[in-house]
Amino acid sequence: MKKKLLLHSCCGPCSTAVIDKLKDEYDLTIFYYNPNIFPQEEYIHRLNEQIKYVKAINLPIVVIDGKYDDFNLFYSKFKGLENQPEGGSRCSICIGLRMEKTAKMAKENSFDCFATTLSVSPHKNAKLINEIGLSLQEKNKIEYLVEDFKKKDGFLKSIRISKQYNLYRQNYCGCKYSLHE
Repeated sequence: MKKKLLLHSCCGPCSTAVIDKLKDEYDLTIFYYNPNIFPQEEYIHRLNEQIKYVKAINLPIVVIDGKYDDFNLFYSKFKGLENQPEGGSRCSICIGLRMEKTAKMAKENSFDCFATTLSVSPHKNAKLINEIGLSLQEKNKIEYLVEDFKKKDGFLKSIRISKQYNLYRQNYCGCKYSLHE
């Protein structure tokens, strides 16, 4: 029997190679929790692309919308860090908040483990992401899947699959600060 894994997804394109890698070993559920994405129309567009991809691959994967309603509360955590470059301390907090929500959701809903697609991006620090995940594993008493999904051409594979399924690939991370970078 496959382990039940709650996979935090930042977007459909990043999830493609990750789903492909994990689909045979895990019973996957996608948790699309990204209140950092700005504007809300962009959030909806990315969510719809995630749903589009999951439907297209015809696997029994549920996509849970983590909702956008805590946008202002989420952004209040970055006070004073607005001018930090992408990859700085603002990003660490953002990644941590989204992964913490994923870990709690996984624990509360009897998943065996949780993971995130974030490490597939060449712009994200997989070591930091995995440190956060392991910390949340300890705190929430639920297994975290340590991975660097960009390895073995994971990112290139995500680009190829995204083109194959005609998925929208955004040109910024998602937050209102990265939109201007």
